[in-house]
Amino acid sequence: MKFVKIVLVALVLVLNLVIVQPSWAGKKFTQNPDYIEVTQALDSALQAQQTEGITPENVQKIANLQFQKYVIETGKNYGECRNETGKTLVIYGKKPKKSPSTYDNALYFLPDGETTDDGWDCDGIYLPSDAKVAGLKTPEGSSSSALAYKIVNGTRLVAKANPETSELQFNVPPAKLFKSGEANWLIPDTVQSLVDAGIAQAPIDD
Repeated sequence: MKFVKIVLVALVLVLNLVIVQPSWAGKKFTQNPDYIEVTQALDSALQAQQTEGITPENVQKIANLQFQKYVIETGKNYGECRNETGKTLVIYGKKPKKSPSTYDNALYFLPDGETTDDGWDCDGIYLPSDAKVAGLKTPEGSSSSALAYKIVNGTRLVAKANPETSELQFNVPPAKLFKSGEANWLIPDTVQSLVDAGIAQAPIDD
């Protein structure tokens, strides 16, 4: 039954890709690095399915990639993050123009109850090593590591917390999960190191 549900979700996503008119009409989303990476990964996954056959893992992977492709094609040209966890979140976003950092982006605080500003690109969420996220399958060997929860452009991520378990809950799956050294993102081991670094608050929607 679970496998059937996964297949149905995948079919719905495929139908959406066919019938939904992209809101990016006239925009060059095909040049977006996320879009290029997602479409290449999707092509590889589809080819793998042809050789390996249909499995729950393949179907889930293809469905996730089709969802990401759909989001980029039909959503805004930036990511949006909203914090409804009851606590401050640490998120990733565009680094300041004069930043000496060599990382692809920068870390910011997002207060509870706030949404990142329109047009400001939220790249994802920082997850400290002790963070508990409902339903999240962490990469092998990273169960005790801090992670970066990446989202693609067009995503409207909402973070909440389960009042009974305190687990974080996200409304969309990650495009990717990074641990330190796997991407050119700053992924410190502890939140205290962020506090010591004095990171800024993210621009928020008024």
